Amino acid sequence: MRTIRLLVILVISALAGAVFVTPAGAAVPVRYVTLGDSYSSGLGAGSNYSGGTCDRSPAAFSALWSAAHSPAAYLSVACAGATTTSVISTQLPSVPPDTTLISITAGGNDVGFTNIMTTCVLQGTSACVAAVNSAEAVATGKLPGLLSSAYNAIATRAPNAKVVVLSYPLFYQLHTFFCIGLSETSRAKIDEGINLVDGITAAAVVGRRGFVFADVRSAFVGHQLCSGSKWLHSLDLADLPESYHPTAAGQSGGYLTVFTAVVSSAAAG
Repeated sequence: MRTIRLLVILVISALAGAVFVTPAGAAVPVRYVTLGDSYSSGLGAGSNYSGGTCDRSPAAFSALWSAAHSPAAYLSVACAGATTTSVISTQLPSVPPDTTLISITAGGNDVGFTNIMTTCVLQGTSACVAAVNSAEAVATGKLPGLLSSAYNAIATRAPNAKVVVLSYPLFYQLHTFFCIGLSETSRAKIDEGINLVDGITAAAVVGRRGFVFADVRSAFVGHQLCSGSKWLHSLDLADLPESYHPTAAGQSGGYLTVFTAVVSSAAAG
């Protein structure tokens, strides 16, 4: 009788262990947060925005990915106009420490993308080239340190998260037969500046455990401004904030496609 009682106790203990211990190799529930600026909040992707001036769209790539994959938790704290500093001060405090997946776009506002485009549109080629040159000097001198601080803060806040750092698309398709608006010189200079920022961002990710750079530039080829099927808003004086931001097609066809591929690859690995 005593032997039977002992066996019953052992069986119950084993069953309890099976319930409360995660089996080796079992999938960890995905808890996803998106951080960063307007390219992550989805400004330009739809008018049904939330978050006040943060302009969070339900057509942003992060919301689309969440709807398709049903993570255990999803939160967007991305905000139009965000800099690397505001990501640290106003967005990271909302990130749960048990977050397992983070996406971010940041750096463009640190070098003044909006001011550059305003200058290029209103003041002509010479002023545009000068504005981009000035921004490139800021990017080279300050952006590596700013990005490093932001990434360090993210890693500290959510140490077990996979962090996907996404690039910005090049705005213009160059050498087209007909394209109204800015001069070819201005368009080429703007693309040069974006390439520099993307290159600095990619370099800042290298060697960081858990971080991966996701480059959307190739996905947008053939869909830039001056192309036949653009995924970016042209200058719109009636709606300046949306100018030069991805449309709903840019979020789904560009950002979502690249982000999904990177996350899937990381999961497979």
